[in-house]
Amino acid sequence: MVRQRLVIEMGMGVDQHGQDPTVAATRAVRNAIAHNALPGVWEVAGLSDPNDMIVEVQVAVPYPDQVQETEVLSVLPFGRKSLQVESGGMVVQGRAIPQLNDKNDEMLVAIAAVTVLIEMGQETV
Repeated sequence: MVRQRLVIEMGMGVDQHGQDPTVAATRAVRNAIAHNALPGVWEVAGLSDPNDMIVEVQVAVPYPDQVQETEVLSVLPFGRKSLQVESGGMVVQGRAIPQLNDKNDEMLVAIAAVTVLIEMGQETV
């Protein structure tokens, strides 16, 4: 089987308070998928089960080693999901507000790319 890309969506997410890279990454993925519909998965590609699509997520965020994979992927409603997290995004100096449990005055910005693929027939040589 050969994988064919159908859609690539990009998004951005921010955790202004709490300094949690998982929150920023989750918001970036949610933003990437917020305004799309995929009728081509059924009408063109012929899938009968939305969980047959392959959904590859790439996120760049500060402190990537702290990202909780299951939380980020939980925003995707369907598909065989995978996540690649790398160092990137941005740290912006904001304002620590003790009542919001800020550890410091960092705001974390994440960017995400969500790619939807399907498996098609045999690869030709």
